[in-house]
Amino acid sequence: MNNTKKVDEFIAKLEHPLKAELEAVRSIIVNANPKIEEDIKWGGPSFLYKEDLATFNPRIKNYVALIFHKGALINVKSDFLEEATKGKVYAKFYSMDQVTANKELIEKMVNAWVELMDK
Repeated sequence: MNNTKKVDEFIAKLEHPLKAELEAVRSIIVNANPKIEEDIKWGGPSFLYKEDLATFNPRIKNYVALIFHKGALINVKSDFLEEATKGKVYAKFYSMDQVTANKELIEKMVNAWVELMDK
């Protein structure tokens, strides 16, 4: 079930110094693959396909925090991505330049997840 309207409403009310960057990353994710759905989960915009893929943590204000819940399962490596506990992988965006520079990386993460889920 895709809750794009719910996510739109959440973002409309969101006060975040990097809101434009968050919206740009969201756009990259949802446009990377038509199978990706979105909802509000764990207090932020969340993306899924069959299982949870990634969630923004909007409570972190000094960068846009995107957590790939099972990022360790996605075979995409980059110095930009930070491995964390329990198989999580973090992407931290401090500027629109970083969003633009990592667009293809985000798309690869999303599409690798869809391929993994379709196996």
